[in-house]
Formats: sequence, C-alpha cells, structure tokens
Amino acid sequence: MEIRYRGRAVTEADIVFIRELIAKNPSLSRRKLSAELCRAWNWVQPNGELKDMVCRGLMLELHRQGQIVLPAKRQEPPNPLANRAKPSLDEDAVDTSPVDGRLSDIQPIEFRQVRRKGSDEQLFNGLIEHYHYLGYTQPVGEQMKYLVLGDSRPVACFSFSSAPRHLGPRDRYIGWSPELRRQNIHLLAYNSRYLIFPWVRVRYLASHLLSKVVKIVSADWEGLYHHPVHFIETFVNSPQYKGTCYRAANWLYLGKTTGRGKDDLTHKPNRPVKEVLVYPLVRSFREKLCEVGP
Repeated sequence: MEIRYRGRAVTEADIVFIRELIAKNPSLSRRKLSAELCRAWNWVQPNGELKDMVCRGLMLELHRQGQIVLPAKRQEPPNPLANRAKPSLDEDAVDTSPVDGRLSDIQPIEFRQVRRKGSDEQLFNGLIEHYHYLGYTQPVGEQMKYLVLGDSRPVACFSFSSAPRHLGPRDRYIGWSPELRRQNIHLLAYNSRYLIFPWVRVRYLASHLLSKVVKIVSADWEGLYHHPVHFIETFVNSPQYKGTCYRAANWLYLGKTTGRGKDDLTHKPNRPVKEVLVYPLVRSFREKLCEVGP
C-alpha cells in the first residue's frame, strides 16, 4: 500500500516507522512528534526549515484513516489567520497629490522589498487593501512584496506568492508530468497583486515596472528562501481587464483557467474564468523546471 500526501509517497514501512516513533515517545505532543518525524526523514524546506505544517497534516490524515493513533490534543492553539483584521491605512501619511508627466520625471525608480520589514510591510498591506479592487489577502506560502518608489514617492505595489499547484495551460507549456510539477512547483512564483496608485498618471509606467521587476525577483527570492524562481505567472480577470501592460512587457498568453478553483469537487465553474499570462525568467526554464531531483 502507498499513500500520496502533498507530493510525498508514504509506504507501509513509513507508517510502521511513525507508529514506532509515537510508541517510543509517549510524552511528546503532536507538534513535537511532527518535528521529530521531519528530522528523521530530513523533510525540510529549501531554506533548511522543517516542513512541520505539512508533516502535521500528514500525521493527522493518517490518524483520521486509522493508520496511526496520535496522542490527545493538549491545547487548541489560536489561529491568528482566521481572525486577522483587515490592514489599515493612515491616509494622512500618504501623499496622494497627482504624479504625472514622463517616466524621466519620476526617476530614480526604487523597488523596496518590504516582506518582513515592519512598518513598510504594514504600509504595503494597507495600500493594497485600500486601493486594489480585490483588496488585501494574505499571500500563500513563500511570498515577496515590493513597494515601488518614484523620485522617493510610493507609486506602485507588487506582490508575489507560491504558484497554484494545478494550472493546465502552464503545465502543458512547461511540459510537466504530475510528478515533475510536485517536485519543482517551488521554482515558480505567482504575481498575485499589481497596483499603480490612482493618483499616478505616467505614460508607459505599468509596462516599464513589469520589465524591471522580472530582473530582480529571482535573486530576491533566493535571498529570502534559498532557492531561485525561473518562471512567473499571473491571472487577468477578463473581460474586465485586458492585461495590456503585461503584453506590452512581453508576457505570454497561454489560455484560460477553468473557473473551478484549486479545491473544486463538483467539476463545474464556480468563479470567474481568467486569462493565464506567464514570463519565463531564464531561457533554459524548461530544462530547469523539468529536472529530476534526488
């Protein structure tokens, strides 16, 4: 018997090992047992941190199936994500006077990476919540946030997060099998938000910033998460938007989503169909994304 969980094959021998781990450590909590299993399997993220949350999910699934018996819960930890307040914005702290003219008028342009940067990240979150039509939602998994300054004034925001696991047009374009996708999905990033503030009216700014951000995101990602990204993607909510700035910056149109979402069980559209646009960051992206690891 073999069970698959989040891309990992779990064999009968693995289940026996987990049972023995629990039996040998009767005093450990579920959290500590998960950490011990991660260390035993060397189940770590690219940055070296334990895949503790994924491991806990696996152990809980095996417990629910009756394959193992976990110790009773000792406490119900609070879930800060479930009760997260919407980001606020001090509008008096943001200069909303018009910014117009030519690109040369707002030089130099600075991309400030604000992930884990305290007040700068709070400002970013508030600007997205207040001015982006989708508002702010917490990015999934690995993530990167940029506050873009033009002549020292905020003019735009970008956010990137972990790419969705299943995306037919993208997977076919790369040439991925399900196994290769599971193994290398961390080498992709999803451009989840792009906002130019409504008081900014500078011709060609949108495509210009897109052409600049693609040159820095992989190195910044590696600096934060200890691995690069080779390919980025986004969704355009058509026909409401046309994605003109992405196309002007040489992003490629691959097709449309199914409109079913990642957790669909009905196989029927339940959300807007969106266009899929992508940008390979290196010429050898297929070779790198189809590389078979250990």
